[in-house]
Amino acid sequence: MMGKWFKSGDPWVWLTASAVSLSLIIVVGLLLLIAVRGMGHFWPAPVVQYQYTVPGEEPIRISGEIQEGDSATREQLLALGFEVPEGMQYVQRLLMKTGNRDVLGTDFRWQIEPYMTDLTYPRDLLTVERREWGNFYGLPQQINENGEIVASGDALWSALDQRLQRALDLFDQIRDIEKNDIGAINYQIEKLRLKKRALELKDELTPAAQTALDKERLDFDTQFATLQDHLRSLYKDIGRDVLVAEVMDGRQIEIPFSKMVRVYRANDLGLWGKITVYFSRLGEFIFDDPREANTEGGIFPAIFGTVMMVLIMSVLVTPFGVIAAVYMREYARQNLLTRTIRIAVNNLAGVPSIVYGVFGLGFFVYFLGGNIDQLFFAEALPAPTFGTPGILWSSLTLAILTLPMVIVATEEGLTRIPRAIREGSLALGATKAETLWRTVLPMATPAMMTGVILAIARAAGEVAPLMLVGVVKLAPSLPLDTNFPFLHPDRKFMHLGFHIYDVGFQSPNVEAARPLVYATALLLVLVIIVLNLAAIYIRNNLREKYRALEH
Repeated sequence: MMGKWFKSGDPWVWLTASAVSLSLIIVVGLLLLIAVRGMGHFWPAPVVQYQYTVPGEEPIRISGEIQEGDSATREQLLALGFEVPEGMQYVQRLLMKTGNRDVLGTDFRWQIEPYMTDLTYPRDLLTVERREWGNFYGLPQQINENGEIVASGDALWSALDQRLQRALDLFDQIRDIEKNDIGAINYQIEKLRLKKRALELKDELTPAAQTALDKERLDFDTQFATLQDHLRSLYKDIGRDVLVAEVMDGRQIEIPFSKMVRVYRANDLGLWGKITVYFSRLGEFIFDDPREANTEGGIFPAIFGTVMMVLIMSVLVTPFGVIAAVYMREYARQNLLTRTIRIAVNNLAGVPSIVYGVFGLGFFVYFLGGNIDQLFFAEALPAPTFGTPGILWSSLTLAILTLPMVIVATEEGLTRIPRAIREGSLALGATKAETLWRTVLPMATPAMMTGVILAIARAAGEVAPLMLVGVVKLAPSLPLDTNFPFLHPDRKFMHLGFHIYDVGFQSPNVEAARPLVYATALLLVLVIIVLNLAAIYIRNNLREKYRALEH
């Protein structure tokens, strides 16, 4: 009976279904873990104030957020250097985000729970998210303007919100001038310098040309000086307001409003207030630049760099992959050489990605980029233009890495097209090239898009080759901006995958970086899903368009 059941094939169907279900559960569980650990980081946590008393030491007052907790044996904690009460075999310890790194020297610390007493949650305890030195926790005392007290007591809270908003507006103006206006002038000045150098190399720097260059440079210098004067006035204006707050040991600290990002009373927030802070922090994470060694702020440059690299890679890999597949399937004779090439293409998919990175560094960066510099950018030498890692070489390297996927998928699509369609087109008088261009390739487009989808999924998550050919920890400028020629393929860029590696394993502040690793990983998955869904949508539309032709 059992043997008959096995011969029916039902056990294998159930086994396959179980394996698929288990895989889905694992994937969904992993995504939920990443989402909870990453997205929960942006929810404003209450700030607890307590007294920490270690036997034989002076008690200290501390405030902070409870990050996580665990239980450890007395021997384990003693080995880590903790003082543990006698007679306690298992002790609960808590990771506290105490902030105030400029005062305490560190903003995270493990605390033994039995030594934490007098826990309270004061409503007036302030959380200040700063551009430097991490969070600040303390009790606000007064607001000073140019050294004079302008608000204290009950009037402090309304003045705090108004002056913070004013400082944020001024900071946005300063950043816009520095990144856009001054950045554009510096870009033009550098182009002017290179133009002069090119004329010198060609021995064409005549007095008339020198006069014209000097006039252009004078115009740029005048614009630069005007912007610098405006910046000085903005910096002076933004630096006038200072918040004076008291930390738990009684010291009063001055916090310039120019260094503040967000201020709120975590213990006094209602549900709507917490939701507002949550989406404010989430928006900052997605649309702002990183700060504090990438452990705070946003990751917009990494999102932009990842998407742009994938798009450039897709534009590069698709024509090469399609041309190679069309040649091998439609034109090349099916002999031993063709079969050998096809086997080699399939084997290329199994080559470690770091090997492609080494190839990209040697061929694209040093050989191709170096020769391009010699031929077209000699005025910039010895500083390289294309002879250095950049987004173009990264995209080309990943295009080669994903080329086998596009070739194989396109070949499969060409194989599935009925021979009768080709013969019918030829019988009507079309040439082979016309048949291929007007009939065969459009019908194979869904298969090409399948190859592009697989290439996107593979390339978006690759990190190892990019570390050699273009990705950096922090890029000062995006590869796409308003300066002609707008797209700058020679620039280095940030990438979500490398950002995860950098924040998770190279960060000087591991505790602060850990939740950002989860959040960035979730965002990388979402970016890949969005890119794939866009490609799938295009493929499905093309499939429906040519379905009638297939029949």
